[in-house]
Amino acid sequence: MNIWLAIGLTVVGCYAVKLAGLLVPAGVLERPLVRRLAALLPVALLAALTAQQAFADGRALVLDARAAGLAAAAVALLLCAPFLLVVAAAVLVTAGVRALGG
Repeated sequence: MNIWLAIGLTVVGCYAVKLAGLLVPAGVLERPLVRRLAALLPVALLAALTAQQAFADGRALVLDARAAGLAAAAVALLLCAPFLLVVAAAVLVTAGVRALGG
């Protein structure tokens, strides 16, 4: 029964957040600070998610093959490589490090 209570509260919470977004006056959304925050927030959230997935293992920080793949992707981005090449570099380096026992 607790799981259904959690699901119900999540549904109500999501609906309330969506409704609150619709009730914000248009003038507030046009402010320069709000526009800048709206543009930067997805980037910050994606960076935090990437860091958490690359360097965390449960409750500890780790440096393993995922970190090497992320470093390879960063180098490819610095060299202005196309997106598919960035992903391929990360996959190949991660697989290579794991194959070597890392």
